[in-house]
Amino acid sequence: MAGDKTIHAEVTETGESAYAVDIKVSGHTIKGDEPVEMGSLNLGPAPFDLLLAALGECTAMTIRWYAIQQKWPLDKVEVALTHHKENKADVFTKRITIHGTALSEDQRKKLVEVAAKCPVQRTLEGTPTIQTLVA
Repeated sequence: MAGDKTIHAEVTETGESAYAVDIKVSGHTIKGDEPVEMGSLNLGPAPFDLLLAALGECTAMTIRWYAIQQKWPLDKVEVALTHHKENKADVFTKRITIHGTALSEDQRKKLVEVAAKCPVQRTLEGTPTIQTLVA
């Protein structure tokens, strides 16, 4: 898992559709776009798709990290997520499935508890500062 280091990302329009972008981050390139109903071609995930995926990725990795630290017999973790607006508020729902027949009920409960401490969730629940600079 990423620690407290500066991460750099570059997002550049591609012209392939109204909103298509190439996202370059940490040596990876991801295509981003908006769906057809938003006037684009759905060439990649939309911004909230990526945000939701980041929350799920971080949740699964945090559970795995904790299981490794404790040397617990976690076989696999799955996280299914949803996002929607409710009275102008963003509502995220995570459904966590923990696989591991040798895990005790207390261990399972602890892994779910630890899942709420993933760094992306803490950022979403906090009050991050966003600074916008003009090049």
